[in-house]
Amino acid sequence: MRFGQRRRSHVNKPLRLVQGLDGQRDAGHEARAAENDHASLKLWLRLLATATQIETEIRRRLRTQFDTTLPRFDYLAQLHRHPEGLRMNELSRHLMVTGGSITGLTDQLEQEGYVQREQSPEDRRAFLLRLTPAGRAAFEGMAAVHEGWVIELLGGLNTTERSTLHGLLGRLRVTMPTETP
Repeated sequence: MRFGQRRRSHVNKPLRLVQGLDGQRDAGHEARAAENDHASLKLWLRLLATATQIETEIRRRLRTQFDTTLPRFDYLAQLHRHPEGLRMNELSRHLMVTGGSITGLTDQLEQEGYVQREQSPEDRRAFLLRLTPAGRAAFEGMAAVHEGWVIELLGGLNTTERSTLHGLLGRLRVTMPTETP
């Protein structure tokens, strides 16, 4: 089993579709949502359940098709977006993980020939991380397949529905407070 990979067989079970109150097939009621719960709570639980279901399927496919993990894929994606390189603390911030997680992944990916560590010209104490040509090629191959998976997984929504959902989630994101009072 690779770094960052956890086996949880119960997570891979598909969500059971049930008949909704309106007679339509519904993704079911989230386990923690009761009939009298506030609509915002139900929405939050639905967002969590949907994101978890999509993420679980992406993790499964990355593992079976590429023998990799989502953290490794995300790490390579960040370096691909920043060909000039990122310092380890910047990469840690982008991925919202600890420095220790970055160090472990960096050691692995460097040993596999996917990333290189260079001393930062601005700060001799810091290292810049960059994709190697092999790392770039590996990521680009995975990214193309990953995009197809996402298109497939969101295929239950038409173009208008996807656009509407994208807009609503974007609006929600920018209107939410960034710090807890």
